[in-house]
Amino acid sequence: MNKKLPVLLFLLASLGSQASAQNDSLRSVVDEVIWVVGDEAILKSDVEAMRMQSEQEGLRWSGDPDCSIPEQIAVQKLYLNQAITDSIQVTEAEISQNVEQYIERMISVIGSREKLEEYQKKNMSQIRADLRESFRERQMVEGMQQKLVKDVAVSPAEVRRYFRNLPQDSIPFVPTEVEVQIITQQPRVEQEEINRIKERLREFTDRINKGETSFQTLARLYSQDGSARNGGELGYTGRAGWVPEFANVAFNLTDPKKVSKIVETEFGYHIIQLIDKRGDKVNVRHILLKPEISNEAIQTALNRLDTVATAIREDVAPEMIKAIYKDKDGRAIEHFTFEDGVAFFSDDKDTRNNNGLMFVTRENQRTSRFQLAELPSEVARIVDTLQVGGVSAPFQMINERGKVVCAVVKLKNRREGHKATITEDFQIMKNVVTAKQRQKKLHDWVVNRIKSTYVRVNDRYRDCKFEYEGWVR
Repeated sequence: MNKKLPVLLFLLASLGSQASAQNDSLRSVVDEVIWVVGDEAILKSDVEAMRMQSEQEGLRWSGDPDCSIPEQIAVQKLYLNQAITDSIQVTEAEISQNVEQYIERMISVIGSREKLEEYQKKNMSQIRADLRESFRERQMVEGMQQKLVKDVAVSPAEVRRYFRNLPQDSIPFVPTEVEVQIITQQPRVEQEEINRIKERLREFTDRINKGETSFQTLARLYSQDGSARNGGELGYTGRAGWVPEFANVAFNLTDPKKVSKIVETEFGYHIIQLIDKRGDKVNVRHILLKPEISNEAIQTALNRLDTVATAIREDVAPEMIKAIYKDKDGRAIEHFTFEDGVAFFSDDKDTRNNNGLMFVTRENQRTSRFQLAELPSEVARIVDTLQVGGVSAPFQMINERGKVVCAVVKLKNRREGHKATITEDFQIMKNVVTAKQRQKKLHDWVVNRIKSTYVRVNDRYRDCKFEYEGWVR
């Protein structure tokens, strides 16, 4: 297993004691303290829970799991204790985002929210609460690691020397990378449909106020959010954990018996009810209804984009542009590029200011070079059929917010997969060398930390081949 503990394994470590209390097969384990690191104890049940869940996730340890698992848990405790000492700060918004991404990943592995709740023996609200603390600790550990390595830098000479001495079969392979520009149009929701959604929510509010039914019951029956199974409950969340329109209303609620006005967000239309406030966090339940987009609206957006794509290919401004827009000399615009299409027609706020160029964050660096697997599946499928400079036909896709959008893409650049070269892939090689230097610094920090920390290891671990020296004294 990679020396850097993956995100999932950290979560398994921090959730280990919770899982062990829930899992029937672990209840028969006679628990005991097997390691002590500082004033933190590592239990046998923690190790067994982490082993079981890592196997279910298909993760494999490079060494003996009986030795590697407790060591990795111990290492995380060292980082966490130092992070607390150094007052490493984490944001509620990032915690919330990571929790939701992790839950969706687990649902995709297990099969459904119901199965996840059954496996965890908790409802989604409880799962979220446990995960929030686990992610908080993980982000504190990551913050501590980043602080330790922030000054690590390598020179061009070090990169060239490393590459020169690298065996041919160890030179990294750079996958095919593409640069993609995109124009998106959101199909228009008919006002009649918006009115229908709002009237339904008003009906819900009226029924709740009259005492005919409860907010929770209606949420379970009708809400189109993942929180429906929990009666719409979202758990204690900071203001930054929600989109501003939702947060502004949720944090202004004062009476748990009242239902909010209808709130419009990028996800749809909501009504909200206060459950409780705790410091700078609030717990609410909500009902989300999403307007349906008609096939006619989708076809209208596709037709509009087809006109735009044709104009780009022919480099002739469409009539709708000629009739309205003029160049700096007052003449009608004649030529029409993909960049013009983005400026005049794209709804995508994330790419519109970049001439439609899409970006991905990889290894904490923002880049426009995507590996095909990093693109949305619909975009990747289209891009793989284009020549450089080619503009696609319009197509329909689901964006990262779960909304139906119509899009046209252009393949701006494509670089086929290849063995890295020092001239063309210097940044990649620099990243490799920098990562090794950082890994060494973190390794040395752990070793030195072990020397200054009280550690007691159960006798049966004394013959283990550990990654870090100094555990056994």
